Amino acid sequence: MRFRHHDSLRLFASIAEHGSFSDAAAALNLTKGAVSYQIQQLEAALGFALFHRRPRGIELTDRGRELRASAHPAFEDIERKIEGLRGGAEQSVTLGLSTYLASRWLSPRLMTFMQAHPEIRLRLQPMVDLVDLRGAGVDLTIRWGKGDWSDLEHAPLFACPAFPTGTPELAARIEKDGIETVFAQTPLLTDRDGSTTWAEWHDAAELPYHQHDSALTIPDPNVRVQAVIDGQGIALNDPLVSDEIATGKLVRLSPVELEDYGYFIAYTPGALADPGVAALIGWLHDQAAPMR
Repeated sequence: MRFRHHDSLRLFASIAEHGSFSDAAAALNLTKGAVSYQIQQLEAALGFALFHRRPRGIELTDRGRELRASAHPAFEDIERKIEGLRGGAEQSVTLGLSTYLASRWLSPRLMTFMQAHPEIRLRLQPMVDLVDLRGAGVDLTIRWGKGDWSDLEHAPLFACPAFPTGTPELAARIEKDGIETVFAQTPLLTDRDGSTTWAEWHDAAELPYHQHDSALTIPDPNVRVQAVIDGQGIALNDPLVSDEIATGKLVRLSPVELEDYGYFIAYTPGALADPGVAALIGWLHDQAAPMR
């Protein structure tokens, strides 16, 4: 039997993106009742439920998740194709990344991209959390880590291993009392709750790992760097803090580093079909080539 509910399928994709009937209704200028009715009709036509209705919201069923995984990229591909067929239209690409990476690595290079691709309007979206790219309106992102993410396609950009940094005063204390003692007594700054990077570093350094009750979580890398300079604790930083190390504001506290960490380009399946996204990814790889 031929499927005849494509409008409702597009509505389903919007609800799945927003995570709520109310938010999708507001975005599409519809009433919540109209949205709910169309989804009921769609579920009846499909023969299976798309959402679990919970007291505090909705949740995709297993089949709903499977359908979204196919429907959302398909609609995005159609929109990209329409944009391309319009011809001469300005392309727009949104890149999500931390202000730390933007200011320390990307910004000095941006002019070459603008000169090479005047037809692309590039938008930089500050990001510190691993958010849903589609929901945030982001085409691709640059993430720091080991590349062990299952939610997005990704490729290495350049290696940037992490090592512990602190103030010169902390370095002097380590010379006097030893690194194990100082690390056990000093707050270890992290980027998010549940982070395993400090445990991994202690394992690499063959030191016992002591979790601190006074641990401080600072998602923004720039703020985390300043917190270390201000004497708030020790943080794992990467070679992009070379200026602070050169001026003596920060000191590398150990030669041990997390070698598997670096920056990765990450994007949703199907994003490479957008010529603007493909051009930006190619340019990013060219810029990172000397650092590999």
